[in-house]
Amino acid sequence: MSEKIGFVGVGRMGANMARRLKECGYQIAAVYDVNRPGAEALGQELQCPAPADLAEVTKLSDVIITVVTDDKAMKSIFTGGLLTRAKGKVFINCATVSPEMHVWVEQKSESKGASSLEACMASSITQAREGSLYLMCGGKEDVYNRVKPILEKMSSSLKYVGGSGKAAQVKALVNMVMNINTAGLAEGLGLADALGLDLAVVREIFSQTGANSRVLATDGEDMQKRDHSCFFSASHAAKDSGIALKLAKAQGINAPLATATKKQYDKMITEGLGELDKSGIAELTFKGRHVQK
Repeated sequence: MSEKIGFVGVGRMGANMARRLKECGYQIAAVYDVNRPGAEALGQELQCPAPADLAEVTKLSDVIITVVTDDKAMKSIFTGGLLTRAKGKVFINCATVSPEMHVWVEQKSESKGASSLEACMASSITQAREGSLYLMCGGKEDVYNRVKPILEKMSSSLKYVGGSGKAAQVKALVNMVMNINTAGLAEGLGLADALGLDLAVVREIFSQTGANSRVLATDGEDMQKRDHSCFFSASHAAKDSGIALKLAKAQGINAPLATATKKQYDKMITEGLGELDKSGIAELTFKGRHVQK
């Protein structure tokens, strides 16, 4: 565990990944976030610097893990100093961004003598803290093998998918199907509620029939109780559905369910519900819950 690890993007996921790796014996060399107070607080907690300069993160670290929000943020950090004197460094990029962005990052990193790997997450904040993430990885296989010991401390399951961009494609499909399932469950429970059915009974029946899904286990009770504490926001669901739809369009694939689901999550954003958990889509389907603007 000789590698010094830096983090760029220490929101709820990134911060808990950093805590996990420190507990596993890795030295956290630096943490960075556009939210300076958050980065400084985490730096004090982990006893490491929280520099305001991205180049300083690279200088202090052997491996830099990035967990940012979207393509724009990803491009911003890699053009904003992160690649300064990056020769020999490895960037592990965990954000859900477009496959094209991961390819771009790999090309830019290699032009500076560095390496990059996408490690797309299909897990929650709790799993980040426990080190039980499900990680889909893409990029050069030798880079994957080089950082695999680090990835194994963060995850309970690793899957190497292929070259750069391939893991991001799979992650887009995972989230596309998850979002469709979430929207479908919200409609089913919303209709059940309108019919005066016992939702606890309906959920139990769903779980034993073809209506079962992983989303039923994670979001069903929350939809019923209106507990939309954010683990994966509606705004992120809309973004990720958009990535999948862009892939579908490029392949000439019709995706009416994904299109309809994205419209629902876009509507949540328009209605001021974008920072609710994705389970908050039920606010649009249960009678009397949300008065539209």
